[in-house]
Amino acid sequence: MKHFKSLAELHRANGLQPPENPLLSLIVCNKTCSIGETEFTGDFYMIGFKKLKSGVFLYGRTNYDHDSGSMSFIKPRQVIQLKNLEFEEDGFIIYFHEDFLNGHVLHADIKKYSYFEYESSEALHLSPREEQIIWELYRKIETEYNNNQDEYSRDIIIGLIDSILKYSQRFYKRQFINRTDLSGKLVSKFNDALNLYFGNGLLAQKGLPSVKMMADQLHLSTRYLSDLLKQETGKTAIELIHLFLISEAKNMLKGSDNNIAETAYALGFENLPYFSRLFKKEVGVSPNQYRKQVVN
Repeated sequence: MKHFKSLAELHRANGLQPPENPLLSLIVCNKTCSIGETEFTGDFYMIGFKKLKSGVFLYGRTNYDHDSGSMSFIKPRQVIQLKNLEFEEDGFIIYFHEDFLNGHVLHADIKKYSYFEYESSEALHLSPREEQIIWELYRKIETEYNNNQDEYSRDIIIGLIDSILKYSQRFYKRQFINRTDLSGKLVSKFNDALNLYFGNGLLAQKGLPSVKMMADQLHLSTRYLSDLLKQETGKTAIELIHLFLISEAKNMLKGSDNNIAETAYALGFENLPYFSRLFKKEVGVSPNQYRKQVVN
């Protein structure tokens, strides 16, 4: 698999003119686009907008579903493939090297945008008004990119990229709400999966369920699952797993003769102090104190 350390290498490999800025590249896809016939990785971020008609667009583990206009976000060293893409309308790709952000607050802040961890099937689908907002920001970046760049250009461009990221965060919130209404409450599916895991005795066999394990069962990426659940319940996936386990622990402490250690091990906890700390954090008292309250 080819790894590109610079945008100049990426351009050369795809027969493109050198970028105007060695750390920033803007590509408008006029109905067709082919950048990366085979899978590749790079030391740069990618923000892409497209209405895909046909072709292969892959990142993470899944192929992109070409239903409507959407945005995708790719972080450095994530596998990408864009092959024989055909668009219903023009699209764009913004590549920026991770070094482009050095010394700027966005260098740290970009890590808070969890959609860079999403799979391609979890791309951001835009409304016509949202598309217009993103295109307006892109055109402003394009103007700075194509003009004679000066001491202000980098800060202006990064500020506009940051605006795209902030708007995308807002649009994802809207998408979570809309998709929840269409597909049913994810938290119900999540709890059903946890109940099945517990009911089949897998806690004792495989230990504590992880967020990745639950995400795989629901065919979602771990970050997308947590963000969706946070939107629905105010709690992340790991917090909901903990709540489920503590609920089962309370039931077992009340309805069985198991001691604290046996209860913890039955729920997949190999570390008894960890179980006790988590129980006290969620319930407000230790497992021993809880059992005494119940008995009394």
